[in-house]
Amino acid sequence: MLDQAVGHTYTATESLAPSQRMHLVLLGVENVAKSAQFYETLGWTRSPTSSEGFVKFNMGGYAICLVNRADMAQDALQPEEKMQGFSGVALIHLTRNAADVPRILARAEEAGGKIVKPATRTNWGVAGFFKDPDGHLFEVDYESGWMLDDAHHLVVDRVNL
Repeated sequence: MLDQAVGHTYTATESLAPSQRMHLVLLGVENVAKSAQFYETLGWTRSPTSSEGFVKFNMGGYAICLVNRADMAQDALQPEEKMQGFSGVALIHLTRNAADVPRILARAEEAGGKIVKPATRTNWGVAGFFKDPDGHLFEVDYESGWMLDDAHHLVVDRVNL
């Protein structure tokens, strides 16, 4: 298939279910360099295989990638619209203890993010939300029911009781 010219489209002869995995989360941003600086100030390490227009952060089995929002919209054949209001999507970081929730939110604010909900006691634990400089919503959450392994990876099919 790779011998075809760029832009060639293909038609499937049969369908195929994808594996139950996510590998990349693409965040369309106005300025890749500025957004990368936010995440580095947050404490994340840029992958050495990043480029000027495609910055990657290794999240332990998947990557969060920053790309130019207009380029991403064009690639997906979607009209570019400014994010307004609630998108219905949030990326969530689970902490190992409740006291880390306000501390991580404070770091996000120091890095240039906007706290949209401070660390708040919930029915299940403690959680708060921030937006990055491009308006992407992140939740910082502690709930004793979530299981994390020694590498801080989520153990999806088990819960703490």
